[in-house]
Amino acid sequence: SGSAPSEPAAMAPVPAELLNAEIQMLDGKPVRLSDYAGKVVILDLWATWCPPCRKEIPHLIELGNEYKDRGVEVIGVTMENPQADLKKVRDFAREFSINYKLGWATREMALSVLELSGRDTIPQTLIITRDGRIIKHIVGFHPVRTPESMREALDQAVSL
Repeated sequence: SGSAPSEPAAMAPVPAELLNAEIQMLDGKPVRLSDYAGKVVILDLWATWCPPCRKEIPHLIELGNEYKDRGVEVIGVTMENPQADLKKVRDFAREFSINYKLGWATREMALSVLELSGRDTIPQTLIITRDGRIIKHIVGFHPVRTPESMREALDQAVSL
C-alpha cells in the first residue's frame, strides 16, 4: 500500500479470545498465547503470498535470535489454509530458513488482530509483554522504521 505503518494504542491487554485461542502449529501441536505467560512474545500475522510479510521475515528471524536469551519468543501465524497450504507453508519456511514457531491463524484469531488495528492489511505484528499486554502493534512493514520500532519495543518489554 506504500503508506507508513500505523501504530494503534499500546499497552492494552491482549483480548481474551486471542490469548486463549488454540493455535495449530505447523508440527501439529496446539499452543495458546497464554502458554507463553512470563515470556515476551512477537506475534506476527502473515501469509506466504504477502510481499511485505516476506520482507519482514528476515528481521523477525534476526530479532528472535538476538533476543532469545532474554525470554523472547517469535510466533508467526499464517492466514492460509492448513489443509490446502501445508506443503506451501512448509516449503516457504524452509526457503526463508524460518527458525521460529509457525502456526495457523484461525479466522477468529485473525479477525481479533485485525480488529485491534481497524485495518485489514498484513503483516500485523504484536509485541506482547510477559504479563499479556500489547506494548506495540505494528501494521504493515517498513524496512527501516519497522525493525527499529520492534527493537525499541522489545528493549522496553524485556526490561519490564
